[in-house]
Amino acid sequence: MLRERSSTVRPRLGERQDSHRRRTQIAVSEGSPCGYSAAVEHPSLKDVAARAGVSFQTAGKVLNGKGRVAPETRRRILDAAGALGYVPNALARGLISRSTGTIGVIATDLSDTTLAQHIVGIEREARRQGRCVIIGSLDRTGSDCEEYLRLLLERRVDGIVVVAPVIESNARIGELLRRTVPTVSLHRIAGGGISTIMADDEQSGMLPTRHLLALGHRRVGMITGPRRRQVTLARTAGYRHGLEEAGIPYDEALVVEGDWEVAGGYSGAHRLLDRAPDLSALFVQNDMMGVGVLSALQHRGLRVPEDCAVVGCDDLPIASRTIPPLTSVRIPFVEIGEAATRMLAEQLGKERREPDHLVLPVSLRYRASTRTVTEGEEPGGSDFS
Repeated sequence: MLRERSSTVRPRLGERQDSHRRRTQIAVSEGSPCGYSAAVEHPSLKDVAARAGVSFQTAGKVLNGKGRVAPETRRRILDAAGALGYVPNALARGLISRSTGTIGVIATDLSDTTLAQHIVGIEREARRQGRCVIIGSLDRTGSDCEEYLRLLLERRVDGIVVVAPVIESNARIGELLRRTVPTVSLHRIAGGGISTIMADDEQSGMLPTRHLLALGHRRVGMITGPRRRQVTLARTAGYRHGLEEAGIPYDEALVVEGDWEVAGGYSGAHRLLDRAPDLSALFVQNDMMGVGVLSALQHRGLRVPEDCAVVGCDDLPIASRTIPPLTSVRIPFVEIGEAATRMLAEQLGKERREPDHLVLPVSLRYRASTRTVTEGEEPGGSDFS
């Protein structure tokens, strides 16, 4: 489903235009609760000029922020624009500047809390820049990505932000993006050559492992995400690095694959504890699986953290509401979205676009699933961020 965050404006055919007003028709998107198209009158720049008693060119200078105009004249023009409710015509500006002021976003599964937070950041920064955002939501397989890319290009978006881990191995999409418009991805895309911004996913695995080892645990298991995913591989590498630092060998028997879902965490915890009942701690690669782990431990009559400590990842709102509250790695999802939009803005207008790569730091939020502490406290005075 393609979601456009601004109304689509089309000329109303066959209607006579008077000398001072342009009548247009707002096309209400399919599924709108309004269910109809309404004719709306929009004051033009000529209307503002006529009301202020100045020329079209003078009104344009003031409202476009260009050129010098006497203060009294400027005041009359701004007063006239305010009284009429004048809004600059972005389409007309685009014809001159060759910029539509829009950013396309290719995303998967908008119901996913982490991806939704990325998009919040993208839109927030786009608003600051005076741009609007069009979102194309892919299916779970990403098979419709080429179609959405075509639709976004037809709408002449200035650039694209990719928030779709499902296409990270799709070399064809990577090639299409490299050949079309400036692009920033929140995941590495096969073939390279595309700017990226992401969290330090290896640290996301290393910090919780170090934390659990510092608390005295030596049998630390892990439930991963789908093993083909880049984020899974990076967090697993961090877990292994943390073990190696402490001189503890990596044991494949203490690692099971999950699916990012609550059910995957629940079943994964049972599989691990059936295989290694002496486990005293678990690192779970996302919070939703962490919720499932807490449920599985309760089902087995195990206390958290006394019998088994648990650390999640993402620091979703639910992490602070579980029983006990879940220690978790904070991923700066909103900040990543904002930074992606800024990075894209820097690329716009450049003839030669060398890819940029930015990694944002993560931190650990300490809660009662690892020990009884005040939220945010650093155990033992150590720095784990």
